[in-house]
Amino acid sequence: MRAGVSRLTRNALAGAAVSAMLWSATVEIAAQGRGGRGGGPPAPPGRAGAPVDLTGTWVSVVTEDWQWRMRTPAKGDTTSVPLNAEGRRVADSWDPSMDGRCEAYGVGGIMRMPTRLKISWQDDLTLKIETDAGKQTRVFHFGNPPETQTEDWQGASKAEWDLGNAGSGGLFFGAERGGARSGSLKVVTTKMRPGYATRNGVPYSNNATLTEYYDLVKEKSGAQYLVLTAMLADPTYMNQPMWTAVHFRKQADASGWNPVACGGK
Repeated sequence: MRAGVSRLTRNALAGAAVSAMLWSATVEIAAQGRGGRGGGPPAPPGRAGAPVDLTGTWVSVVTEDWQWRMRTPAKGDTTSVPLNAEGRRVADSWDPSMDGRCEAYGVGGIMRMPTRLKISWQDDLTLKIETDAGKQTRVFHFGNPPETQTEDWQGASKAEWDLGNAGSGGLFFGAERGGARSGSLKVVTTKMRPGYATRNGVPYSNNATLTEYYDLVKEKSGAQYLVLTAMLADPTYMNQPMWTAVHFRKQADASGWNPVACGGK
């Protein structure tokens, strides 16, 4: 794990999201088992090594932080974002007339938008996530992103399979031992354009690093959920990392898919 990324913290956040989502349901992790990192050979990169299938169309299930995600917060509302003095100064410079700008749909905020996702393999070593909110595309490279990539809204993302991780389900719901190998998708993103962590101008800079874990959870009914736990660390505007956890439900088809581009520069 990279410095500052605690698995206990990650599991606690993801577990809270799953608990809110499935508090009355009995769930099981799609890929079961509890071997720790280093307990077996590493997975091949990309599609060949995938311990779980994340492809398909997913829709946000907003049961946490509703008031900050379903509507634009009031100017100056920086609740739960650990801004330093400079970050608060920049946040205070935002004006409601700036609502809807593409800064709010950058990598630091896009996954917390109420949105649908289309996840697919662009090729055997590249996973792609398209969003209808803001009409954004994220590209996860298994291996180093192209060195020539310049800063853009979704940054440069390096992905790997984090095998043997019980994830939120294993910690909170007791995933069984044995069977298929378990694993999460781990993604680390840098080289991002400055943007907003929340739609009301709470900033992150191009020095930020976003670390994400994607866990697949299944109900016994067959419903599937994608739990995303993220840590946004920014030495420019934050005095400690910002942790979030959100989740999505898998759809049977692409119903409701309606890409709408973001505005502004």
